Amino acid sequence: MSDGENARRLLALAAKDLQALEGMLDTKAFATEIFGFHAQQAVEKALKAWLSFAGVACPRTHDLGVLFSSLSQSAQPVPPDFHALEQLTDFAVQFRYEAFDTLGEDLDRADILRRVTEFVTHVGKLGSGP
Repeated sequence: MSDGENARRLLALAAKDLQALEGMLDTKAFATEIFGFHAQQAVEKALKAWLSFAGVACPRTHDLGVLFSSLSQSAQPVPPDFHALEQLTDFAVQFRYEAFDTLGEDLDRADILRRVTEFVTHVGKLGSGP
């Protein structure tokens, strides 16, 4: 599979996570951990798509900070606002096995959905060429 094909496949998977997020805005119906997991997964898949579009090998990690660093090291300029999405990293593993609500806070789901959607859209535009 070519880098471009892999990137498009990853973006299609990220779009499915986004679709799931849209249905998870109700805090009573879906636990924060589940929402956060799909948000993290959408960002992770989009980051790996971006790396594929750039022809960079994707590290085997769920750590969004590592993936953002891989982009920076590959001379891929990342708009500063997107780095805030690194906060979702803990939903990849830690909060799948530990309740998020024990921390006494919740996520602004609408804001996270908006920011993740903007990020996935940005990556999609990178792959559509000039």
